[in-house]
Amino acid sequence: MSSAYVVGQITVKDPEQWAEYRSQVPATLAPWGAELTFRGKKVAALAGDTPYSDIVVIGFPSVEAVKGWFSSAAYQALIPLRERAAEMTLLCYET
Repeated sequence: MSSAYVVGQITVKDPEQWAEYRSQVPATLAPWGAELTFRGKKVAALAGDTPYSDIVVIGFPSVEAVKGWFSSAAYQALIPLRERAAEMTLLCYET
């Protein structure tokens, strides 16, 4: 079975709401066997560019786990907060 990663490209609009959202996400990941791989801020564009300043990568055991997490009631309940807090693109990659 191959693993999967969710990559979020982020521009924070409201730091307080963003901190609240970030504090609640780990509890939604645990049931799916997911772990935060890394979180960072853009330092430089070496080739091309993106309008997003931040990135997060979350590892999952499978694409099915990503789909389960994203559609779960626990994560869906956080989406309105996420949308108030930041502009974000979420992508799923399989390895």
